[in-house]
Amino acid sequence: MAFSTTITLRPIATGNRRMSMGTFSCASTTGGDINTGLRSCEMIVLQQVGSAVVADAPVVNETLPVAGSAVTIVTASSAAGNWIAWGY
Repeated sequence: MAFSTTITLRPIATGNRRMSMGTFSCASTTGGDINTGLRSCEMIVLQQVGSAVVADAPVVNETLPVAGSAVTIVTASSAAGNWIAWGY
């Protein structure tokens, strides 16, 4: 029904790139757009969380780099996790 994402670390400088991180949650849905806060996302790492083994890992449904801050991901239904992204 709803996909939500939260930025827990606003974009900060890391050398000549910027990094941001946050969480995502899918309530009865299979993904959505992560707003990274970056103008261009060159790399994003997804880590699903839970108390059991993950059968289907979340994936990025984009060709990187992505212009703009929205990066579409696909997950198993009702998945939750963390993300970290690098870019500009």
